Amino acid sequence: MAMKQQPNGLINMRSLLIKHLVALLALFLGLMMWAGITPAYLLAAPSMVTGIGAKLGCSGKYVGGLSNQQAFDDIAAYSPVLSYLELDFDDRNQRVSASFLGIKTTSARFLPTMGCVLELGNEPFDVTPALLSSNDNAIWPAGHQIESPKASLQKQLETRLKQDNQLGYDTRALLVAKNGKVVAEAYAADFDANTKFLGWSMAKSFTALMAGSLELSEKLSVDESQLFDVWKNDERSEISIENLLTMTSGLRFDESYQPGDDVTTMLFMVDSTSDYAMQSPSDYSAGDHWEYSSGTTALISRIIHEKLGGNLTASLNYWQEQFVEPLALQNAVFEPDASGVLVGSSYLYATARDWAKLGQVMLNKGELNGNRVVSEEWIDRATSPNQSQNKRSYGYQFWLNKGDSVKRWPDLPEDSFAALGSRKQVVMAIPSEELVVVRLGWTTGNYPTNDLVATLIKNLNTQSEQTMVRSALE
Repeated sequence: MAMKQQPNGLINMRSLLIKHLVALLALFLGLMMWAGITPAYLLAAPSMVTGIGAKLGCSGKYVGGLSNQQAFDDIAAYSPVLSYLELDFDDRNQRVSASFLGIKTTSARFLPTMGCVLELGNEPFDVTPALLSSNDNAIWPAGHQIESPKASLQKQLETRLKQDNQLGYDTRALLVAKNGKVVAEAYAADFDANTKFLGWSMAKSFTALMAGSLELSEKLSVDESQLFDVWKNDERSEISIENLLTMTSGLRFDESYQPGDDVTTMLFMVDSTSDYAMQSPSDYSAGDHWEYSSGTTALISRIIHEKLGGNLTASLNYWQEQFVEPLALQNAVFEPDASGVLVGSSYLYATARDWAKLGQVMLNKGELNGNRVVSEEWIDRATSPNQSQNKRSYGYQFWLNKGDSVKRWPDLPEDSFAALGSRKQVVMAIPSEELVVVRLGWTTGNYPTNDLVATLIKNLNTQSEQTMVRSALE
């Protein structure tokens, strides 16, 4: 059948239109590439944003006790694109589904005592739920209660929290422990002493303590290498557990928090965080180069998992017996990934009072409530600079104020160290001051941690001097 001939003018117009559309598309893609938005970014974005929405929405509500709106707002605070998510909170089944523009839907479910897990085709866990500590009525740190706070410091802390939030920092909890006692704490509206806060990367520090506990019982040595079968025949076989603890493994791991990068893929798009991290290639010789990597902590979690028998029940029982009970943690939830391995890099929820116990056990050289969690030597190593060639102010999953030419917190003592997490979460421990400071919130951008802690130290020392003067005059 003969085709109907088109007028030359129409053909030329269509040809010109196609050329313009191709040019515009090329320009659009070129601009996106210039802005760092690659095709891989676009392909990964729907799965990543729905994974974030489902996981954080589920944990925010069913673990952290947030309202539906607050859970959504916390997610949207990470990026404007996340405001286009639709979250479906299924309270009957304790499940959250996140949809993005009708392109992709991801769900997460709540598991009693274990928190929320992304549903990525995994089978339900066969787990015996761990029990929570029963020392609720004992005085901190033996339990969850605190004695009457110091009135002047309490007022200062409440004022500071109010000022923080007037400046848009979204501080939700501040707590100060001095000489082994909680002396003041303050909470924003809708948060209190029983609220479980997501610590993000502060979980890394607890994961390091779990490894230290295994060393104490001679089930692990930080000098171990040849850690995984898939590493046996290449340079990764030289990586030791200590290299992982100090983030000097030399493994390549993109922690830029963009769709398609390593950390977002690992946390929100795959069932096994540690399997994903295990595939990371080596860029540097083990021990030579420091680079922050949640993937290395995922590998520590996998090692702990395997040392304990390779099942989630054993890991949760160990967490219960060696940490929840000895430290009298009242409201701590350590969440697993969809493969049943604890997400040691990121997913620990705890109250401000429980987070403070992380700092206190470090100040006490590994002991709390008469129970030894890790050895004194482990604490010394955990708070000593690493031996890398580029950045030494990082110990065993703790940030240090020493090791480099410039202090991380210029107005704080050199012996200060901290567990830090996304949104400017901090558990700061200062041995020379016998001080623990906890700050929990949801800050976008910077937060003046140095100023907060330095001001608290000054106020505490001033009060101590005034008390000494009064005692001398009496």
